[in-house]
Amino acid sequence: MSMAGWPQGERPREKLFNKGVASLSDAELLAVILQTGTRGRTSLDIARDMLSRYGGLIGLLAADRASLTANPGIGGAKAARFVAMKELSQRHMLEGIKSKDILTSSQATRDYLRAKFRDCQSEIFSCLFLNNQHHVVKLEELFRGTIDGAAVYPREVVKRCLHHNAAAEILAHNHPSGIAEPSQADIAITNKLRIALETIDVRVLDHLVIGNSLVVSFAERGLLQDCLLYTSPSPRDRQ
Repeated sequence: MSMAGWPQGERPREKLFNKGVASLSDAELLAVILQTGTRGRTSLDIARDMLSRYGGLIGLLAADRASLTANPGIGGAKAARFVAMKELSQRHMLEGIKSKDILTSSQATRDYLRAKFRDCQSEIFSCLFLNNQHHVVKLEELFRGTIDGAAVYPREVVKRCLHHNAAAEILAHNHPSGIAEPSQADIAITNKLRIALETIDVRVLDHLVIGNSLVVSFAERGLLQDCLLYTSPSPRDRQ
């Protein structure tokens, strides 16, 4: 039976209008986005199958176009809706931090970065370029690597800072393993970047490491202070 034959109160779209969006299950929300099913299968059937296949919303929203279109009943148009839905949600979150001092909206910043990068299968090193008021000028993905790491070049980071006329920046990268614990390599590259950026008077305010359920802050861990102590010249060096 198609949804047209269902009682009106059970159809996902009508349920959304009558009872509110919060009353819908994940599968029902997806069915509204899918709009149509296939011969013998409703959009709700397809939505339930996809949630089962990907293990829930996290896996589904991390799927790329090729993976999505491999599902029966999902063509290019439906896959495009899923990709657009994810992008819109991320842009909505980014707008929430663009007009604010990033230091006073740190949780919103973490939520955005975790939503954007936690499901990536390769390591991506990004920079949030900030102005004098610590508002976001631009978020850029600068280096993309493998599941084990990404090569980061301080010279390129300096060039992008100058391009955006940044006064400060926050570094960020994901760990595809899902474990957000900073590595010695993470500490070493942060150290190198701080030295390079000091030459153009750009401050590194933080380095965020993104895992599946956690974002670790170098600033909160005291790791930025450790780098500062390591790079600061001794009294003899200053003479």
